[in-house]
Amino acid sequence: MNEALRQELERLMGGGVLFDEPLSRHTSMGVGGCADALVFPGNRGQLRDLLSLLKREAIPYVPVGNWTNLIVRDGGFRGVVIGLKHMNDSKLFQDPSGDLFLEAEAGASLSDLVNQSATEGLTGLEFCAGIPGSVGGAVIMNAGAYGREIKDALERLTLMDARGTERTWQCGQLRFEYRRFALPEEDAVILDATFRLSRSNKELIRERISEIRRIRREKHPLEWRSAGSVFKNPQGLPAGKIIDELGLKGLQIGGAKVSEKHGNFIVNVGEAKARDILDLIRIIQDKVLMERGIRLEAEVITIGEDL
Repeated sequence: MNEALRQELERLMGGGVLFDEPLSRHTSMGVGGCADALVFPGNRGQLRDLLSLLKREAIPYVPVGNWTNLIVRDGGFRGVVIGLKHMNDSKLFQDPSGDLFLEAEAGASLSDLVNQSATEGLTGLEFCAGIPGSVGGAVIMNAGAYGREIKDALERLTLMDARGTERTWQCGQLRFEYRRFALPEEDAVILDATFRLSRSNKELIRERISEIRRIRREKHPLEWRSAGSVFKNPQGLPAGKIIDELGLKGLQIGGAKVSEKHGNFIVNVGEAKARDILDLIRIIQDKVLMERGIRLEAEVITIGEDL
């Protein structure tokens, strides 16, 4: 990235740019090489100007929210990583027919939305309790638990394309699959999501949230750095159970280890590298395919390049 482009990025972002930034400082897994630039737009105007510049200069970019479910390779990312953490506003509103909604920007924390809904006695997002992601990341992953997915609560979604054009899509116009959402336009960035909620008993909502969080604490290795569930569950069978049955818990390469608490987690127990994690993923996939004839598909997203 040349000096003129660096100066233009700094001008657009008001100085909110980190150049040659190690992404291991940001990912929940604690791995990842340097990005050419990491930027933090604070509003839609800044994001629009940024996307316009990157499109004009043909610079690759990737938006990120809370840095979970993400592995950045050790060679880093050649281009611009767009951190959306400052675009995190949310608001509750009621439409003329009396229906209740919660609108949240892409950088808003799912945990904050769950708490906000519970405080207002609104039900619909309890299943998100304990999911450590952002709104944008949850939509991209079609995050889910306990029989529900983000698409089940989603009413509409607003995107911005590389030309800076905003468009709102109703949920029924969008294509969701298990742990996957296909953006209508490949280069689009999620701006905000609106969720449909309904009134319920506050105490019952809080009890459900507390129970879900308790189960997650008991089952998940939250004491270690991880990227969450590594693999999608094959139909009808949890990936973690398969990994456990094949004796792969505790398998370790470098600082990356298959959790002994939950087989579908790979944890950073030291100075893990992305290569360690990706090697473990391939070993697990090969073993499961050979022993069970099942192709495990990664749930985590991997970006960047190898060293």
